[in-house]
Amino acid sequence: MTFRLKIDPVVQAVYDSLPDDVASTLTLALAEVCDDPFARTDPYGVDDGVTRLLILDRVIAMLLVTNTPAMQAVRILQITYDG
Repeated sequence: MTFRLKIDPVVQAVYDSLPDDVASTLTLALAEVCDDPFARTDPYGVDDGVTRLLILDRVIAMLLVTNTPAMQAVRILQITYDG
């Protein structure tokens, strides 16, 4: 099952400002997340099955996972870059 990836324009601007190597690493990791968001991410705080963290070496993405019969989607809520 592949989840649909969503991002709003403000977060897209942050993504676009990342160095090329960091953006490439994040892109590949997000592709894996779309295949199985629960295996590739960690819970954010209490595991509510909805808010997840994708933790990489230099960047963290906070994600909102929607997993209903009507929609399977991963929305990027925030990107934090440690550069």
